[in-house]
Amino acid sequence: MNHFAVLMKFLRDRPQFYQDIYQQKYLNQTAISLLVCSAAFFALYGMVMGSFGGGLQLLVSAIKLPALYLLTLAICLPSLFFLEVVAGSKRLFEQYLVLLLAAMGVIGVMLLGFAPIALFFRLSVNDYAFFQLLNVVILVLVSWTGVQIFYRGMVAIAEPGSHLLRRRKLIMQSWLCIYGLVGSQLGWTLRPFLGDPNQPFQLFHRLESNLFLHVLQLIRELLQVQAT
Repeated sequence: MNHFAVLMKFLRDRPQFYQDIYQQKYLNQTAISLLVCSAAFFALYGMVMGSFGGGLQLLVSAIKLPALYLLTLAICLPSLFFLEVVAGSKRLFEQYLVLLLAAMGVIGVMLLGFAPIALFFRLSVNDYAFFQLLNVVILVLVSWTGVQIFYRGMVAIAEPGSHLLRRRKLIMQSWLCIYGLVGSQLGWTLRPFLGDPNQPFQLFHRLESNLFLHVLQLIRELLQVQAT
């Protein structure tokens, strides 16, 4: 099976892709293909991130970045499915899984597109704080795009009925907030993804603070450097 062709079908003809999901066609095969593609693209971008630390960090980041996105999916998908069931949805678990994996595939493709830009700044600007902030911006941007695509897909396969659709949209919006929080915290738990070349290799940092405070600290450090 050409796994990449499945992803390209989604990217080029989303209405037909959504129709296939609505009709429950090829769900298992599609899920496998999307999983393979997204994991491969995440691993490639993970290597770009790990290139700052070099050495073993390259391999570790190539494992950690796919783990971040796919573990977030595994943690959050059951809650979405059961919330939808309680709200009256009759969709299969596999349909939700394929939609979320399709969003992961889009995120992976976008990361692959941003990889040359990140690598350019990695080679031309030897600044750990800047490279961290750059990758945070890229990951937030592509993740937000993936979330939007997933939301549209959920609306596309929704059962007819305006009352049910309004209820599902409210559930989806609430769940996506939870999804973002889980992903952010998991990413913070799995760090480092870059690896500081001035520090010894660490598989995981000790838990402290949170991602949002760390981003503010990075911005403060960059502003202080520019001021001097």
